[in-house]
Amino acid sequence: MQNQKYAVIGLGGSGLSAVHYLTEQGAIVAVTDANANPPLADKLPAQVACHFGAIDGELLQSVDVIVISPGIDPRIPAVADAKRAGIPVISDVQLFIDALKARDTANGTRTPIIAITGSNAKSTVTTLVGEMAKTAGLITGIGGNIGTPALELLKIDDMQVAVLELSSFQLEHISHLGAQAATILNISADHLDRHDGMADYLAQKLRIFDQAHCAVICQDDAVLAQTCVDTLKRVAPTASITTTDSSLQAGRADFYLYDDGQGLALYHGADRLLATDKLKIKGKHNLLNALSALALAQAAGVPMPAMIETLTTFKGLPHRCEYVDEVQGKAYFNDSKGTNIGSTIAAIDGLGTVYGERSLALILGGMAKGQDFSELSRDVVRWVDTVYLIGVDAGHIEQGLIAGDATLADRLRHVGTLDAAVMQASQSTAKAVLLSPACASFDQFKSYGDRGEQFVQMVQDLAK
Repeated sequence: MQNQKYAVIGLGGSGLSAVHYLTEQGAIVAVTDANANPPLADKLPAQVACHFGAIDGELLQSVDVIVISPGIDPRIPAVADAKRAGIPVISDVQLFIDALKARDTANGTRTPIIAITGSNAKSTVTTLVGEMAKTAGLITGIGGNIGTPALELLKIDDMQVAVLELSSFQLEHISHLGAQAATILNISADHLDRHDGMADYLAQKLRIFDQAHCAVICQDDAVLAQTCVDTLKRVAPTASITTTDSSLQAGRADFYLYDDGQGLALYHGADRLLATDKLKIKGKHNLLNALSALALAQAAGVPMPAMIETLTTFKGLPHRCEYVDEVQGKAYFNDSKGTNIGSTIAAIDGLGTVYGERSLALILGGMAKGQDFSELSRDVVRWVDTVYLIGVDAGHIEQGLIAGDATLADRLRHVGTLDAAVMQASQSTAKAVLLSPACASFDQFKSYGDRGEQFVQMVQDLAK
C-alpha cells in the first residue's frame, strides 16, 4: 500500500474514513466528489488532492485502486470506464477486511466477523447481536452500513468480534469476506434504481456468503432459503443454522417459535429459551429478528445466558417500529425507517397479529422509488382499517394499492402532510397508529430520522 495511488469516490463518512486510513498507511490519495463543496472537506489531511464538482474520470484512470463509497452509483461513466480499464474498484469495508486479517496474522489472533444483510431489519439485528456479544464481556465493534464506518473499528483495542451491517451497495465491491457467521435476513424490492432488477439486487446480497464459515438461513421465505443453500454449495463448504417464525414448523429449524401450552416462546432445539412476552421489542417480525440474532451470536461463540439477558433488556432502535406512546387508548409506532414495501409489510403484519384484523391506521407515502404498491395490498386489506396517504407519490401509491385489491378504494385518504395524517388518525377507531411510509422521505423531510422525530413530537403534542 506504501506509495500506491488510490482514488476515493464520495466524501461522506465512509469515504473520509478511507482517506484517513489510506494516508496513514502511506498511500498517495486523491478524493473526488460531485459536490463542489463537500461538508467534510475541511477534515481531509493536507496532502490529499481534491477533485470536487464532478466525479473526475481522468483521475480514476490514473490510479492503482479506486475506493467507492456506497452512495455512488458504480454505473456512472467515469467508474464504468475505469472498471473496463482493469482498475480495481473496492469498498471501504474491503479495506477493513484486509486490514483486520493482516493484523490477526501479525498478532496470531482471529477476530470473527458477523455479517448481516437483508432488505429490512439489518440495523436491529446488527445492534442486537453486538449487544449480546458485549453482554458476554467480548470487546465488540459494531459498524458498516449502520453508521460507524467499518475502518473506524480498527481503532478498538483488542477487538474480539466485529459485527457488520452490509448493504447491497457495499457487498457489490467486497470479495473474500470470510465471515464467521453471515445471513440474508429477508429480501424484497428495494434500490432497484441502483440495480439492474431484482436478480442483480439479490446477486449482490448473496456475496455475503463468500468464504463464510456458517450461514444463518430463515426457512420462512422458501425461495430465498433455497437460493442461499444453492449459493453456499458453490462458494464454500459452509455450516448452516436455520430459523423460522412459524410454530407450524416447530422442530424443523434450529431456532423457532412454539407454543407448548405455556404461551409462545423462543426455542433452540428442545430447549425453551424465553417467553415472547419477556421481550421489549414487539411484533412478529421482531420475534424473527430475535431468532436470527440468537443464531448468529451462537455461531460466533456467544454464551446463551448472555444472549437471553440481552433479549430481555433490548428496546429496539429509533424509527424501527419504535413504540412512542399510548394516547386516548391508541398506541403509536414510529417505523419511519420503513422505506420500502417489504419493511412496511413486516411492520403491518407484526403489529396486526398483536392488535387484530383491521386494527391499524397506517400512514404511507413519500418518494416511492419505482416500487409496485400492489404488493402491499393483501396485508393492508387484512390488518389496516384506514390508510392516510402523504407525500409526492401519493397518487402512484393509491393506484398500486387499488390495483392489488379494488376494495381498498374506500379505505384510502389523501391528507398530504404528516401532521394532517396524525391528526386524522388520532380521531379514527383504530387501536394503533403506524407510521411506516414504505417510501424515501426527501420530498418533505431532511431524512427518515427527521420524519420520525417529527412524528414522535406530534404524538407527544397529542398527549398534552
